[in-house]
Amino acid sequence: MDRQEIVVCPHCLAANRVGQSRLSDAPNCGKCHKALFLGKPLDANAAAFAAHVGKGTLPVLVDFWAPWCGPCKVMAPAFAQAALSLEPFIRLLKVDTEQEQALGSTHGIRSIPTMMLLSGGKEVRRISGAMDARRIAEWAKG
Repeated sequence: MDRQEIVVCPHCLAANRVGQSRLSDAPNCGKCHKALFLGKPLDANAAAFAAHVGKGTLPVLVDFWAPWCGPCKVMAPAFAQAALSLEPFIRLLKVDTEQEQALGSTHGIRSIPTMMLLSGGKEVRRISGAMDARRIAEWAKG
């Protein structure tokens, strides 16, 4: 039997059941009918973060960053490139710690960029500092 994943829609935040074997088949949301995977990290506010981490069953890789941070700007294209190899089995989110200060505080973000991998709503591991796409993907896959 095909294991079912709960995939949160990046557009309407609806929870969708998708068979694990069908994740790579470009599934669409059952509610808004838009693509569940965009091939790029999603900009996440507190509500989107809560939906993807709390409702979804896919591991979530989060890049906590800020617009004024030089290393964050350097790492942004690498994080986007890593999404191409990690999706659809890992959801990638970007959280602007200037806009979402409460999220940064709740998760103890002390330096940026910081990446955090969450699974089952819990932190699995974290790392700070800019990385290239290959290293991001390797680190995320563990």
